[in-house]
Amino acid sequence: MSTESIESSFLSIFALISFFIFLLVSKYSHKIRGGSLLDKDFFKPQAFHDFPITRSGGIAAIISLSIFFLIYYLLYSKILYDYIFISYSMFLVGFLDDLKINIKPFKRLILMVLLLFILIFILPIKIFNIDIPFLVPLMSSHTLSSIFVLLCFLFVINGANLIDGFNGLLTINLIIINSILVYINMNNENFEFSILLISQIIILLSFLLFNFPSAKIFLGDSGAYLFGSLTSLNTIITNNLNPNISSFFFCTLLFYLFFEVFFSFFRKLTQKKSPIYPDDEHLHMLSFYKISSIYGKNKGNYLNSIIINFFYLIMIIPGLYLAEYPDLSRYWFFVILLIYLIIYSRLYHLTKN
Repeated sequence: MSTESIESSFLSIFALISFFIFLLVSKYSHKIRGGSLLDKDFFKPQAFHDFPITRSGGIAAIISLSIFFLIYYLLYSKILYDYIFISYSMFLVGFLDDLKINIKPFKRLILMVLLLFILIFILPIKIFNIDIPFLVPLMSSHTLSSIFVLLCFLFVINGANLIDGFNGLLTINLIIINSILVYINMNNENFEFSILLISQIIILLSFLLFNFPSAKIFLGDSGAYLFGSLTSLNTIITNNLNPNISSFFFCTLLFYLFFEVFFSFFRKLTQKKSPIYPDDEHLHMLSFYKISSIYGKNKGNYLNSIIINFFYLIMIIPGLYLAEYPDLSRYWFFVILLIYLIIYSRLYHLTKN
């Protein structure tokens, strides 16, 4: 049997395993710690459920991922230390909140920063291929390079947690991102790494079956932190493996996750709000208010996810064609940031009026 056939067989089996893990976790996780994983807050802006729903998607995802790590070891005799340490540490940070263990947001952020910096510095996780001129000198210093990689992780992880809340919004976005990373790596014959990416898409699709359009399970903070960290690591490794692709393309690919955090931080400061605590003036909330005024709250929930990701994909596709041209990639990156600001401004004024 050829290597490709063996890999396909393993992935098919893994897809079935992942589906049944999500099925079992969604059915029995309400028993964990006296039901502390159940989301019973029916009055928050993003509450579209009328009965408690478990925030255990992260548990099912980490179990599925652990099984894949074993499959990967059987296929390639390699232990994925970077993925194992990063994924488990970020899952645990989020899982504390899912269990309703009261840790203030600032303390949770400090814990995340410490864990990430230690892992990035020791493993180490580096960005080797970068065509952003002012960052090139920083990459020669291990400490400065680690700090920059840390910031990349923080923006994407917190961006993932920020947009998680509407059924399918984060999950569909991550499926698009990882599918494009698979396309890039397959084109450049990085087949072994592509298997790792495909496994994560399988897990995300398994979760989506139980979350979209109506939810039987939520990712929770543990799932959002987990997939945010995985997506960061996937992008860094893809950048390193494919020096023909401009670094600005990867900035374009992740722009929605990181720019939502970046923009919201400074927006809240200008509004004299705490940048750490959430509000209801993010792009996905403003678009939801507009869509739900036409289609209703429940239908607006999943339509919001579809519409945002549809426009996201439209903006990413031109960037993919420009990916091997650094100057053009840079220009397109700033164009989509401008488009984001125009759309946000328009939605903000429509909503306030």
